Amino acid sequence: MQIDLFLESQAADRNASLNTLEAYHRDLNHFTKWMSKPVLEILKTDIEEYIQSLFSKEFKVSTVNRRISTLKQFYLFLFNEGMISSNPCLHVKTAKIPATLPKVISSNQMGEFLDFLKNAKEPSHIRVRAILELLYASGLRVTELIRLPVNCVVTGAIAQPMILAKGKGNKERLVPLNDTCLEALLAYLKVREIFVSGIKSSVFLFASRSKEGCLTRQRVGQLVKETAIEFGLKPTTISPHVFRHSFATHLLQGGSDLLTIQKLLGHSDIATTQIYTHVMPLSVYQLVQQHHPIAKKINKKLEINK
Repeated sequence: MQIDLFLESQAADRNASLNTLEAYHRDLNHFTKWMSKPVLEILKTDIEEYIQSLFSKEFKVSTVNRRISTLKQFYLFLFNEGMISSNPCLHVKTAKIPATLPKVISSNQMGEFLDFLKNAKEPSHIRVRAILELLYASGLRVTELIRLPVNCVVTGAIAQPMILAKGKGNKERLVPLNDTCLEALLAYLKVREIFVSGIKSSVFLFASRSKEGCLTRQRVGQLVKETAIEFGLKPTTISPHVFRHSFATHLLQGGSDLLTIQKLLGHSDIATTQIYTHVMPLSVYQLVQQHHPIAKKINKKLEINK
């Protein structure tokens, strides 16, 4: 009962997405099955034992931290609602996650990969091509891509076609599209009706016969890896999120600034975007050497003294 009330509160008060609510539900179900006492009787020591059990089973640090975060949100809700007199998660801390750089593939390899389906004739391949082109052209999260409505392409004041995407917290943002991506989307729209089954799926750009009415993020991941195998790439080297990382990294390499990339990715905090400054340090160094006024003076002086 408490879990249902918590989920209803998250949906109503915090406008939590369906994916977030499902994650909360899974985490709390796992926790309650592990515990041998009611959720209202849980102590801090019980939480700590649960966390230790997760680490002993070699769960990833990110997974453990997500479950800690869920418990913190849950018990804060119970405390605020007066269901418990003290919050057992109040002083529980998350674990430090080792710093890892995002996976990317080179712009040349990405270009070759996208060209692989350029002359696709089968509707299924035409759809996959549109998905791949859109992921790389927009940097969308896969959860944002699958929920795109069929009328998501809009035209701005300068007639530049853009995608209107809804990100975390239902925040909307516009992302411009390149000509190749638009051509792939137009080709897909000609065969889209093949994938529509009923009223529910008719509203989505990437319609599907799934119960959601659209492609699932798991299915998109499968399609990306299946295409990678056909192309000759190791499936472990690419995923929908690799397209997002590559989009940001290649923009940075091309001279874009972090604030612009932050807006395009839909990051609420610039600190999240700053990870990309460490992906290709050589290209960032070269960018500074080419555009910084002092570096320009030094380079000019070196050329004169040659």
